[in-house]
Amino acid sequence: MSDIHTKEEEGKKSLNFIETIVENDLAEGKNDGCIQTRFPPEPNGYLHIGHAKAICLDFGIAERYNGICNLRFDDTNPVKEDVEYIDSIKEDIEWLGFHWGNIYYASDYFQQLWDFAIQLIQEGKAYVDEQPAEVIAQQKGTPTQPGTDSPYRNRPVEESLDLFRRMNEGEFEEGSMVLRAKIDMASPNMHFRDPIIYRIIKHPHHRTGTAWKAYPMYDFAHGQSDYFEGVTHSLCTLEFEVHRPLYDYFINQLKGDGDYRPYQIEFNRLNLTYTVMSKRKLLQLVQEKLVNGWDDPRMPTICGFRRRGYTPRSIHKFINKIGYTKFDGIIDMALLEHSVREELNQSAPRVSVVLNPVKLIITNYPEDKFEMMTAINNPEDPEAGTHEIAFSRELFIERDDFMEEAPKKFFRMTSGKEVRLKNAYIVKCTGCKKDENGEIVEIYAEHDPMTRSGMPDSDRKVKGTLHWVSANHSLEAEVRLYDRLFSMENPSEEKDKSLAELINPDSLQVLTGCRAEAHLKEAKPLDNFQFQRLGYFNVDPDSTADRLVFNRTVSLKDTWSKVKDKA
Repeated sequence: MSDIHTKEEEGKKSLNFIETIVENDLAEGKNDGCIQTRFPPEPNGYLHIGHAKAICLDFGIAERYNGICNLRFDDTNPVKEDVEYIDSIKEDIEWLGFHWGNIYYASDYFQQLWDFAIQLIQEGKAYVDEQPAEVIAQQKGTPTQPGTDSPYRNRPVEESLDLFRRMNEGEFEEGSMVLRAKIDMASPNMHFRDPIIYRIIKHPHHRTGTAWKAYPMYDFAHGQSDYFEGVTHSLCTLEFEVHRPLYDYFINQLKGDGDYRPYQIEFNRLNLTYTVMSKRKLLQLVQEKLVNGWDDPRMPTICGFRRRGYTPRSIHKFINKIGYTKFDGIIDMALLEHSVREELNQSAPRVSVVLNPVKLIITNYPEDKFEMMTAINNPEDPEAGTHEIAFSRELFIERDDFMEEAPKKFFRMTSGKEVRLKNAYIVKCTGCKKDENGEIVEIYAEHDPMTRSGMPDSDRKVKGTLHWVSANHSLEAEVRLYDRLFSMENPSEEKDKSLAELINPDSLQVLTGCRAEAHLKEAKPLDNFQFQRLGYFNVDPDSTADRLVFNRTVSLKDTWSKVKDKA
């Protein structure tokens, strides 16, 4: 069991319908009591949060029932595939806390798949078709009308064998001919109407080079690869439910009289509001530079969530909450954000960072003095300890925390009123200084030295508490405020608008000149923090020794709903 997805968490939830099927199969002694799953991504892009749901299921089932989950790359289309994607997929799976039993590739089975295709031709169950793709599609008919036979359907076996071999030798151009399974053009299941099982692709493969020119289609390669590997439960999303009869058909042709066979089981895919899950659209976002790469913290990719500050445990918790069913739907992004808030509230250290600083001068505090104040790292975790933050005469506070003339219920800093500076003193504002444009450049206050922790008046109550940093003991930082990538709740339904038109213009705001407490100098990339009163943030990999960069993971509360309701 992974150290992230613990047995204790497993024990708290009831079985989903797939786990029930697995337990029944074990009770009946199917497959000699063995459990083997696989996670079979196509290496044509980076994994997204929907894949995380499948990963947690594929690997989780194997862990729970002492089985094996293998990683298999579905590399049957060399045009779209790249080693970069393979490396990123491995990294994402390991980051989520899972470990594969073996790594396989569909290309490992190209010879076996080829031999099986030859077998089908020899048995009169496959033929080479030279019609254009558009004609083949038209001949398939409709769900209520049977298809019509290809004029090549009864092509002699030897002729199809010869053409199929020549397809793979590079003699014919792409699109000039395909190999089709000969099944039933009148079947009510459209996938049975002589599906294409091989096509010509003249593009070097990342593993096999130019050895192959004819490549198997997904429906032909997937089930057979499961069979070759010994997969017992092939877990797929619901769109593959209509493919299952074809999956079973090919395995029946392949396996002969043996008892073993893999079974395909379908579950609902993950769809989230305010984002897209299509790899094609995600690639478009990257290529059109609408985002800053696959790991842009606004992207729904696993690497994007990682860079934004989401933790593996928060993603596990989210997926446990939504569960696995047989019904597709769309999940509110707010639930995912709630999961990471819940996780970071328990684990993230509290620190002080001022995003829009204005100077606060404590006029009755000595100019040459500073003292170290004790700050609790995390009140939710008594074992998290404390750290020290410097207090001095000149501080920075948030510009929004001061109003020269404030309404009655403004409980922050205003002239003549007291507030507490967190972990330090109660101070009373005595005035401010403005520049020639009327902009406030300095605020003045006096502190009560008897209100520091441990002093006689330390428990005196005031209505406002502000965070702050010392002007001379703080670091300059850049803070990136991320929000929903799209303005529309379901951008996939907006057919008349481009992706660029759907982008939320406030999805990224970059703040420079922010001030962070000196304690953060030791922070490492991806470290998580709660910025007091502001939200949860993490250190971006763009940070250097001289320049800290933080990403907002999520605000302290769900503010999006309020903004949406006002719109």
